[in-house]
Amino acid sequence: MLQRVDATTGPWPLHRLARTRQIEAVALQSLPAFTLMQRAGDAAARLARALAPHTRRAWVAAGPGNNGGDGLVAAIALRRAGIETFVTLSGDAAQLRGDAQQAHALALGDDLQWVDQPPAGFGRAGDLALDALLGIGASRAPAGRLAALIDALNALACPVLAIDVPSGLGADTGQPHGEACVKATHTLSLLTLKPGLFTGRGRDRCGEVWLDGLDVDAGPADAWLGAPPSATGWQRAHAQHKGSFGDLVVIGGAPGMAGAALLAARAGHAAGAGRTYLGFLDDAGLALDGEHPELMIRQALWKDELLRKATVVCGCGGGDAVRGVLPRVIGQAARLVLDADALNAIAIDTTLRQLLVERGRSGRPAVLTPHPLEAARLLGSDTAGVQADRLRAAQTLADGLEAVVLLKGSGSVIAAPGCTPHINPTGNAALATAGTGDVLAGWIGGRWSAADASSMADVLQIASAAAWQHGRAADLSPTTPLRASDLIAALHAQLRRG
Repeated sequence: MLQRVDATTGPWPLHRLARTRQIEAVALQSLPAFTLMQRAGDAAARLARALAPHTRRAWVAAGPGNNGGDGLVAAIALRRAGIETFVTLSGDAAQLRGDAQQAHALALGDDLQWVDQPPAGFGRAGDLALDALLGIGASRAPAGRLAALIDALNALACPVLAIDVPSGLGADTGQPHGEACVKATHTLSLLTLKPGLFTGRGRDRCGEVWLDGLDVDAGPADAWLGAPPSATGWQRAHAQHKGSFGDLVVIGGAPGMAGAALLAARAGHAAGAGRTYLGFLDDAGLALDGEHPELMIRQALWKDELLRKATVVCGCGGGDAVRGVLPRVIGQAARLVLDADALNAIAIDTTLRQLLVERGRSGRPAVLTPHPLEAARLLGSDTAGVQADRLRAAQTLADGLEAVVLLKGSGSVIAAPGCTPHINPTGNAALATAGTGDVLAGWIGGRWSAADASSMADVLQIASAAAWQHGRAADLSPTTPLRASDLIAALHAQLRRG
């Protein structure tokens, strides 16, 4: 059944390449020969016609494997629907095997036009192209004929529907294998949804994503594509008061960086914390916030007994000064969100790292919110290594630090020890401005402060919900880029609507 994958629905199960191949192998054993490929090609043709109902001409770029076979079946269906259909086969037909060989034999018996490249003038209104070159079969950078056909697809002005995965894109990672990678307007994922469609550079390459499970049970998920957070548990009873929603403490704002801590505190208060305290690491920051006087600004909060019962957000604009307060914060905070310079301090201090691990093992999880460079420092890697497999990087960090990890970026990944990771489907480049990460850290803290959650699984859900709301506010914003202070207002308005 064809389904549009939307950020406002779900959650959607995601399956890595290895699991997808296992599911496919079981299905092939239980179904008559060619059934799965026939279903896949028919699904692609149906979606193509639904997306472009006035299509008069279609060009199918078919590869040498099963993805190409799916494309050939789709080409037959499009031609039989009255659409003039051109087909380019990138490989040697004599090398085709199994179902792909059968699809080619059927295509030869139909009224298709075989061409070496898209016909002259193709790509205008009324045209549609199908990318069936590689799918999940790609493991290295496309070259030669394949790369040339990918370039031809990317040069078209008409819609491009990628079958399963845009050719050249890593199904697990969302990173292109090389320079040549299809940029589709739509992608039809077959059998399972692949994580790479939603993280890394996948969202820029896939366009609108659709799923057809081909009537096959996919089984347990390797990850989940996040869904809108439930309103259950967030409604406020008439008899509740500010003490019912916990205390939030924000510690940060070293010299010259007070704004980061202030943004986190404002976000946490807007997210629902009952009382919000702000402790600057720079004494010069000790002043009333005239725009938000409800924030309680205090000196040396990291020495306060309040830590033992509060949700603490630490590190926003912390500079080098944050390192000195982290032992007490990690050891005593009831609930803890670590961001920015707190993460950098942990990356270079094995004692702080061990304190964090012991905290998690004692049943007091923390949430870490690194961007890729901060994650690389924690892993002793580099940014390219983190981005090469964001799911694996986030899970490795979560397991190693005994904490919930929210790896920021396109398709933020939220992971926790012993839990199935989440990928956040919301957000866009409107968030690529200074301070939006501080807002996210504060928003997580505020939501956690107001919730009854202590297990890793519960805290992962809170972090995932906060990331969804954070990104959704940007998706709904009429302005780009989105200023961090405006983001807080947008989040608060979204919460009221929810």
